[in-house]
Parts: sequence; C-alpha cells; structure tokens
Amino acid sequence: MEKYLLLMYDRPGEPIFVPKGEDKISFDIPINYVPEKYQGVASHILNRFCNEAQTSVPVKEISIPDLSIPLALNRRDAFSLYIPSHQKMAEHLINLFLGMRTVEDLVSFAAYCRDRINIRMFIYCLTVAILHRTDTNYLPIPSLLEVFPSDFIDSGFFVDIKEEANIVPSGSRVPIEIPLDWTATDVDPEHRVAYWREDVGVNLHHWHWHVIYPFAGPSVVVNKDRRGELFYYFHRQMMARYNTERLSNNIGRTRALTNLREPLKEGYYPKLDQVVASRVYPSRSPNMVMSDVQRSKDRLSMLLSDLERWRDVLYEVIKTRQIRNDKGRVIQLDDVKGIDILGNMVESSILSPNSALYGNLHNSGHVILSLVHDPDNRYLESFGVMADDKTAMRDPIFYVWHQFIDDIFVRFKDSLTPYTLEQLNFPGVKVVDIRVSVPRDNPNILNTHWTKSDVELSHGLDFVPRGSILVRLQHLNHDDFSYSFVVSNTNNREVVGTLRVFMAPKHDEKGQLLPFNEQRKLMIEMDRFITRLRRGQNVITRRSTESSLTIPFEVTFRDLNKPVDQTSKDFNYCGCGWPQHMLLPRGTTQGYPMELFVMITNYDLDRVNQADPVGCTNSVSFCGLRDRKYPDTRAMGFPFDRMGRQGVKTLSEFLTPNMKLQQVTVRFNDVIKPRQRKDVP
Repeated sequence: MEKYLLLMYDRPGEPIFVPKGEDKISFDIPINYVPEKYQGVASHILNRFCNEAQTSVPVKEISIPDLSIPLALNRRDAFSLYIPSHQKMAEHLINLFLGMRTVEDLVSFAAYCRDRINIRMFIYCLTVAILHRTDTNYLPIPSLLEVFPSDFIDSGFFVDIKEEANIVPSGSRVPIEIPLDWTATDVDPEHRVAYWREDVGVNLHHWHWHVIYPFAGPSVVVNKDRRGELFYYFHRQMMARYNTERLSNNIGRTRALTNLREPLKEGYYPKLDQVVASRVYPSRSPNMVMSDVQRSKDRLSMLLSDLERWRDVLYEVIKTRQIRNDKGRVIQLDDVKGIDILGNMVESSILSPNSALYGNLHNSGHVILSLVHDPDNRYLESFGVMADDKTAMRDPIFYVWHQFIDDIFVRFKDSLTPYTLEQLNFPGVKVVDIRVSVPRDNPNILNTHWTKSDVELSHGLDFVPRGSILVRLQHLNHDDFSYSFVVSNTNNREVVGTLRVFMAPKHDEKGQLLPFNEQRKLMIEMDRFITRLRRGQNVITRRSTESSLTIPFEVTFRDLNKPVDQTSKDFNYCGCGWPQHMLLPRGTTQGYPMELFVMITNYDLDRVNQADPVGCTNSVSFCGLRDRKYPDTRAMGFPFDRMGRQGVKTLSEFLTPNMKLQQVTVRFNDVIKPRQRKDVP
C-alpha cells in the first residue's frame, strides 16, 4: 500500500479518480470522496475512469478529521510557507498526516484531501509527513521538477511541450531543447551568473533542504540536532559559492541589503508560470522600494519598522552575548551552542527561544521582497519567486538579502575568540603534499564545461496524453577529478583523522590578494571524510564524486519510469545535498586561480558518540544524518568560521603542520560535452 502514496504526486492537477502513471492505476475511492462539484455525476465518473484503468487500488473509507483550517486556502491559490496563515494551515495538515494510524489510513486520508486542499500545500505537507513517518520514510519521493515543472522551466516552452505530447506518438517524441539564456541578456550584469542562480539542481537543493529542515511544524519535524547552526552554515556556503561565481565572472561580490528603504537596483523577470495556480510569478523592475505589506486577503501585515527593530535587537544580542527566553530566563550565547540558538532566532523557527521579542526577520524579509510590486494587493497580484523555496534562489535579490542575513552571523562569529594553535594543530600529523588529477590533463587544473541533460516531465503535465515527455536542459558541469594527499604520521601508533577540504579564490575584485579574514568568508567546502593514518607516510586518494556534500548526478536528473534502486530510495533524506554537477565554480577560459586548502583534525576530538547511520551517508555536510546527531563536534565551517589569530594576515600565515595549500586553476571550456559515465579511476 505504501507505494501507492507516490501516485499522489502524479499529475497533481488531475483528480484522484483519473488513472495515474504509465500503468494507469486508479484509486477506487468511496463515492463521498469525490469533490462536491462532481457529486452530481460521481457514479458515472467513477465507472468511466475505473474502466479506463489497468489496475485499481481499493481505498477504504475512514472518518475524516476537521479540515476547516487548511481548506481556508483555495485549491489553486499560490501557497507560501513564509506567509504565517499558510504556515498554520500546513502545520495543521502535517499533524493530521502524521497522526494517521496506518499507511492504509494515510492513503485514504490523502486521497480525500488531494482534490480539496491547495495543490502545492498538499504536496508539501504529504512530503514532510512521508519523510518523518517511520513506516514511509524509505519511499522514493519524486523530484519536485517532475511534479511542478512549470516552477523550473520557462512558461513559453509549455506550448511546444503540449503540442509534442498531443501530436507525436509517445515512442517518436524528441526532447524539447531549452536554451541556456532565457530570462535576460548580459546587458544586465546580474545575468552573467543566471546559469548558476537558475540551475535546476541548485533550486531543487534549496527546496529539499527546507523540507528536511522546516522552520515550522510539529516538534518531531523541526527539532533536529544543530538545526539552527545548519541554517546558518547551509546559507553561508551558498553565499560563498555564489560570490566565488561572481568573482570569476568579473562582477563584484554581492552587496548586503543593510538599508531596507533604499531602491532595489536588482530587477528580475522570472518567466515562470504557477500553472496549477493559473498565475504567473510576478516580475520586479529595477529600483523598486520595499514598503509595509498590508493584505487582508492573505491575513498579512508586515512592517519595515519591525524588520529594522528585529535587526537592531539581534545586533544587541550579539554585543551582549546573551538572550532572554519567553520565560524570562537569561541564556548565554556561548562559543559552542550560541550559533545554533542564533540561527533559530534569525530564521524564527519554532525553536526560537523568544519569537515575540526577537521576531521573524529572515522569513518576513522574504515576504516583503516578494510583494514589493503589490504590497497592498490593489492589483490582485500574488507574491514573486522570493516567497517560494523552490524558486527563490533564481532571483538576484535573494543573495542581497542573504548577504545581510549572513553578515549577522559573521558579526557573532567575529566576536568569538580566534582558534589557538593548540586547537588547530594535530600533533604528529603533517600534510606533505596535495595533488588534484584529471585524466589526460595537467595536475591541479580543473575543467568545467556545459552539459545537456534530459528531464522527464510527463508526471507533472496535467490533461495531456500519456507517454514520455522530455526537455533537454543545458547546465554547467565539470570533468570528474581525484585528490591525492600525502600525509605523514610520526606518532608511535595509528591515528584517525578528519580530512577537510576547502577551496577559495585568491584575488578580490581589483585583482589584489585576498587577506585571510576576507578569503575565509569565500571558503567553499569541497569534502570532509574520516581516514586512518598508519605510522609513517600515507597516500590518501579520494574521487570528486565521493564528496560529503553532493548528491549523485542521477539523483538530480533521474527518470521515475526506471526501476527504483538504492539511490532513489535514499533520495528522501540525502537528496537534499548540493548537486554534483555544481561542485566546482565555472572559472574562466584563461583559467581562474584558486587555493585548495586541506586540513586533518584529530578524530578523537571530532567524534560524535552515536550508532552508525542507517542508509545513505552522502551529503552529510549540508544535510546531516537521518535520526542521528550531526556527525562532527567541530563548529560548522571550522576552521574558517572565526577570525584568524593575532598576526595572521594571509592564508599561508594561518597554516599549521596538519594543513596544506595547493594552487589550482579552474578552466572553463565554452563547449557542450557529454556527461562522463564512469568515475575517475
């Protein structure tokens, strides 16, 4: 019965009684489960579609709990978790899904809800419930690209896609090509990095992370180990990668939105439809100004003065290093737990110790920015892409906002005592050499290029003929590579270490060498893994495809019609990792100079005492482990989360014997190459 839950994702705009999937499986629902608008012809409809089906799934009738709260949002309205009223509706529905006694009851209740509840809210809540129920968390949840393709692909192409589906027989259809440049031109400097912002894998990653780590909902869903710190680090790394991309494209690092009342010089025209909501995502012209949001339809009232007040309160918290919880108790923001508490406060998750005092800065900013075009609803326009986790990263203003959010965390981290030599060193262990290898090329040169990948959309296109419907997307990719680390262990015994790999640009916008305290903010984590070091010299090799923060290429670009394997089963949790094809920045055609940093720390000090994880362990750097503590006691981003000790002005001066630098070059080849099918040997 569990597998039939996945059919709920198939063509979400089509009613539940229409046969699902290529196997034409129908849900044999009780007649009173048919939506009210079809009740007059319910028997006829059920008989008609049952006869068209190849297989029928019996759905038992259960007592339906009160749905008045989630039913307050119309089925085809736009839905955003950042809007408090929508958040409460979703929380209620998630609780109902989690409360279903058996999977059979869950299937029945979901079948009843599917054609009554807002489509996007239904899919979100069902996804969260499946992920967090012990009897369903192994199911391979479909990628959101396959469920709502219109949130990722230019709406103009859906005319061609539907024409292909209606005219060409399934076996003869060819992929529809989606050009790389389609939201703007390079007349707008921000468009130079549109290939990164609008990458399908990057946006799926952002959505999936927030499904794994939602800020609202039942405690069992939200209260995960170091959740607030992960919110900080996940976005910290996102900003480091984005700013590295900007530097390699000759545009400066993104500004921070410190003045909430200044014109927003960045415009954005998303060219996306909310097809199920029958609305387009609105655009934002350059130089629009944020203002108070007062929209009675959405029960929404948000003031710029509140954002400014919450910002100032957070600055004072960082200055004093203490907060007051909702019981009036004073809590110190210490070196270990402080960032976790602050992360939940800034995002205003339900774990915030005092949301009435410290507010809702991050989420409210998303909403106000997403409604800058129609803050009082006079034009009956919905929110822009900034209010939706699966589309927000497309917009340049996302990074301007998150640079401001990240600067709050940096302000706190810079208040901590720098790491001492004793905290950084690993006695007896020395990194002797680093080499990065790519087949048939010089060492320490990393190559990027374009690749085209096909994506199956048939599962997300309502009311079109069945059969495979492919689009072909062009995206950044890189040649697979491998690391080779030579490490000396002069201890009189074998030791275990954590090998940490980072990479950062060498130069700033003016071509000057970056000082340590600027360069550390651009350090992108590449890998982190545990290794044994025998006495003497050790040679450690590691493939780029084994990175601890990425998910395999096949998880991003996969086909639901293929048999379910372990990769897709693990997609639920580890599918939130960074896409493998975006591991490297694009670089430049002449070669972009970067510094590869390697550090080995003492695993005895890194170890978390817990049982070994069950299932996948990839992408742990960003996503942690299912039902386990985060598998590293060190601060996320260590050793670059704090300022350098006194006297350290450059990265070279920061090094201890258990660290090493290697100069690498990222070379972009402006060609389209097929994807490599085998790992680097």
